[in-house]
Amino acid sequence: MSTAIITGASRGLGLALARSLAQRGWRLVINARGAHDLQRVAAELERVTEVRALAGDIADGWHREALIEAAGQPIELLVNNASMLGPSPQPALADYPLEVLQRVYAVNVLAPLALIQLALPRMPAGACVVNVTSDAATEPYEGWGGYGSSKAALEQLSAILAAERPALRVYAVDPGDMRTRMHQEAFPTQDISDRPPPENSVPGLLELIGSSLPSGRYQARQLLAGEVPS
Repeated sequence: MSTAIITGASRGLGLALARSLAQRGWRLVINARGAHDLQRVAAELERVTEVRALAGDIADGWHREALIEAAGQPIELLVNNASMLGPSPQPALADYPLEVLQRVYAVNVLAPLALIQLALPRMPAGACVVNVTSDAATEPYEGWGGYGSSKAALEQLSAILAAERPALRVYAVDPGDMRTRMHQEAFPTQDISDRPPPENSVPGLLELIGSSLPSGRYQARQLLAGEVPS
């Protein structure tokens, strides 16, 4: 039974992916900040697979260590999905509180790297790291300087890690627009009910996880459509 760590797994894309991997027989270690919601998810997933659910803040070093210990070894898959949007509505960079930006970077950049560093000694050749990113990492959307730049940094970390660890598959994956709580917080005055649910991005992620595609940046919906960048 292969083992996967998924952060931010109590809702949205993390939950949708955890459900799909559980159905495929993966052993799961899942994280979220809200203990109640996480335990509810664990109770659901335990009906089909082995699950360890640890509530806590991924930015805390002790919590990251606990996730790695719960996973044991080997770790075949690490999905850094947990993210922090920042203020809602999103402020312009000129008005962005720097102490809040530090927190965004701590959760979106430093925590994923720190978790990867802990997991690497337990990841065999061919194992997979998935860092969930966003089109805001590559497009200069007004008001998205904090979140977008944090995801851009995560993408560059992914690319460098791939160059340094060629035996692993390191993917930065843009899941596309989704109807999630985070997306609603990003657009607090808008109706986002027309956006697809996170479940629509999961098939592309599964395709990537189960593939032998080279490390790089991918869009989940393109993978689902069979469109792989050269």
